[in-house]
Amino acid sequence: MVTIEEVWRFIEEVEDPEIPVLNVVEMGIVRDVRNTVEGTWEVVITPTYSGCPAMKAIEEDVLQCLADHHVAPVQVISQLSPPWTTDWMTEVAREKLRQTGIAPPEQGSADKGLLMGVRKDVKCPRCSSVQTTMVSQFGSTACKSLYKCNQCLEPFDYFKCI
Repeated sequence: MVTIEEVWRFIEEVEDPEIPVLNVVEMGIVRDVRNTVEGTWEVVITPTYSGCPAMKAIEEDVLQCLADHHVAPVQVISQLSPPWTTDWMTEVAREKLRQTGIAPPEQGSADKGLLMGVRKDVKCPRCSSVQTTMVSQFGSTACKSLYKCNQCLEPFDYFKCI
């Protein structure tokens, strides 16, 4: 008999399709794991934003991962409320982003400064300088902006606060 803790550990093997250095648990996409009275395993996921193209792949990867571990039957449930926030990302996820050259989102910040024309100081994940410039509001994915460090001159993505 598999436990809820084991199912959580199994799901940690599922990579985020857009940021494969992170898993879906570290991203905060997996909201809950439960076993119903009927014996069905339910995995509740929340998209990082509505219409996220990776959600179907994540659902399929969760189902395949649990099947590989002989966990059945399984149902993946998409839950839109409450909406996902970057605050749900773990500290491990933030550190992994830094180590791979992506500036992590600030904790507890839904940055609206861009709407008011306020310059955002984003710390370079390579040299830690805050002398950075946004090159484009959109980076390699819709959830990231493209920045350039004025100190080390390296480009990098910044994971936007949501």
